[in-house]
Amino acid sequence: MSKVQAVRPLNVPAVSPRVLWTAAAVVAGLLLLAYLVAFDQGAVSQSGMFLHELMHDGRHLLGVPCH
Repeated sequence: MSKVQAVRPLNVPAVSPRVLWTAAAVVAGLLLLAYLVAFDQGAVSQSGMFLHELMHDGRHLLGVPCH
């Protein structure tokens, strides 16, 4: 007869730290982009209303008031 050996579970994390940091960076970048498109009224842009005018059509497309 053959012996049955007990299988030891591996200690493998569910998600690697590299994937978590990458996901956090992507989420942070998307939140920054959403802020710039929807809410920035020239506060970030040091050249006047350049960023506001750049994102103007995107604001109207998303239904965000900007006037």
